[in-house]
Amino acid sequence: MTTASQLRAVGERGGPAFYLTEEHHPENSTLLGFWIYLMSDCLIFAVLFATYGVLGRNYAGGPSGGELFELPVVAVNTAMLLFSSITYGMAMIAVQNRRAKETLVWLAVTGLFGCGFLGLELNEFAHLIAEGAGPQRSAFLSSFFTLVGTHGLHVTFGVIWLVTLMVQVSRRGLTETNRRRLMCLSLFWHFLDVVWIGVFSFVYLLGAMA
Repeated sequence: MTTASQLRAVGERGGPAFYLTEEHHPENSTLLGFWIYLMSDCLIFAVLFATYGVLGRNYAGGPSGGELFELPVVAVNTAMLLFSSITYGMAMIAVQNRRAKETLVWLAVTGLFGCGFLGLELNEFAHLIAEGAGPQRSAFLSSFFTLVGTHGLHVTFGVIWLVTLMVQVSRRGLTETNRRRLMCLSLFWHFLDVVWIGVFSFVYLLGAMA
């Protein structure tokens, strides 16, 4: 839905006035606002990565990443999140073709991958804490739990958002509003994938070599 705003009136005194108008597109302001949010999120993760870079070798006599990390499990977790990005891309193709049922199927698959990712991450945290390697054990583990946990919290919000949109699409179809919301979630979901690639490379791979 668009509205017209008056810019200026031109004409001779006493004569007819002609108005120049411009259309307002809500989707433009929504996407701009969401991009600004993503940039602020980039700053948050940049600070967390920098903190881990400073504290990541402070073990305080405790275990290192090489002793704790199970790379095969982390690799499976990474694959699940990357596959979820592919399935969300398929959902967006279905959105462009206005296929609501196909969109819901791909969104459901994406949600399952996201839940699987969170399940493995929570299992890793529980395993580390059970071994006495909780966040209070050393500065390394404090920064690790903060960085990885913050990313996991974002994925949790993403899954909740995804389920909410699935309900809205099933009830109202692929309206312009729902399409815009799905686009914003797409940006958010792919952003989380990019951040996780950084976590996998900088935290797990380099940590396993320590």
